[in-house]
Amino acid sequence: MLAKRIIPCLDVKGGRVVKGINFLELRDAGDPVEHARVYDEQGADELVFLDITASHEERGTMLDVVQRTASCCFMPLTVGGGIRSVEDMRALLNAGADKVSVNTIAVVDPRVIREGARRFGSQCIVVAIDARHCRRGTRVNEAEAHALRLEWDTRAVARDAASEWEVYVHGGRTPTGIDAVKWARYVEGLGAGELLVTSMDCDGTKAGYDIAQLAAVSAAVSVPVIASGGAGTLQHFHDALTIGGADAALAASLFHFRELTIAQVKEYLARQGVPVRPLAGA
Repeated sequence: MLAKRIIPCLDVKGGRVVKGINFLELRDAGDPVEHARVYDEQGADELVFLDITASHEERGTMLDVVQRTASCCFMPLTVGGGIRSVEDMRALLNAGADKVSVNTIAVVDPRVIREGARRFGSQCIVVAIDARHCRRGTRVNEAEAHALRLEWDTRAVARDAASEWEVYVHGGRTPTGIDAVKWARYVEGLGAGELLVTSMDCDGTKAGYDIAQLAAVSAAVSVPVIASGGAGTLQHFHDALTIGGADAALAASLFHFRELTIAQVKEYLARQGVPVRPLAGA
């Protein structure tokens, strides 16, 4: 079995790391470059950097912050937020990113996934899926896709009466009418090399990852799945990586505010028999 990865996430707004609950009530958590340096020293397997308001504000990712972050760490760096084209992907990779994460543009124009994978390789393309539980008994809103000005046929991935989770874009602001599990399978077919699956219901609550959501997505695809949203205890990481079938577990506030360290998580998982990459000097 491949080693499971532990990944800190830097949600960045205005050049500062922020963290909230259910994508709301954001509070300042410090300088992204300093966080990156600390996580690199702690032995994080990778780092995810998300410019969380770039798409909503219709601007590009802050390349200078990406460059400074990449310059101080040696672990793989995934960057997302504000990507609108393959050229934006190229700019981020040139700035020091190892992978790019697409969310809003992937829904608006899925062709960018295929073209990005063709030009840079599937291993560089991460599709971020922000999903929330569907409200039972509600009808699918046919106007949602039109509000996003989608120019492709979404029927193959549309939410229906049996759907459990719906995809949201624009940093969790906009519902899409797309079923999260169908979408995961669809983007894998376009060339996505990895999926970053965030439960909007669990995000920031520290009540645990959405294990049912993770298990459903993991069972539907063959590419690696990163669990995101809800980590609060060591047991939560274990559950996501075993019961949920995730290949990696991502957390933000737990690490930012020093409630847990990378070493504590890895040591706990190793004691539970979960394969993890050893810490430097271990």
